[in-house]
Amino acid sequence: MRNTWRTAWQGQDIVVFRDDDEIDRVNAQQIQRIVFVHRDAGDSPGDLLYAVVELEEECLIFPDFTGFAGRVNFERQAFWAEKGCVFWASDTHASLPMRLRRGRWFLRAAGPAFARVPKVEIGPLVERWSLHGPQTWEQRKWRRIENSRPFASTGPGRLRA
Repeated sequence: MRNTWRTAWQGQDIVVFRDDDEIDRVNAQQIQRIVFVHRDAGDSPGDLLYAVVELEEECLIFPDFTGFAGRVNFERQAFWAEKGCVFWASDTHASLPMRLRRGRWFLRAAGPAFARVPKVEIGPLVERWSLHGPQTWEQRKWRRIENSRPFASTGPGRLRA
């Protein structure tokens, strides 16, 4: 039998459930940065692979199957826009240590499992990733639309999407 993972807002807390059991809880005000790692261009929610959520002392790894990128991110767009802590990275430039990956499935690496790890272990690795942002999903979508128009300016002052 497979476990069902999900995340949900409860007040200012983000709660992680496995089946109906609460596994973890984090106060959203304590989040310093979120990095969404995506495959391909990251244009659709299905391209999101996992999120790294940085707190002061720890990092939480939220795989795609937890719903963090969907429910938690999309339900409070204004909160994330005001906080300005959402960044994006391509999976070609962002990878986790082997011990945090779930292994291989038909010769390709599977995504990570949900984990809470010390920031000293993951933080320096994330600092080397090529990050884009800060921008929410909505801001990212509008930036792509602007850049796809004929004669769109792509000067150095613009965020890359």
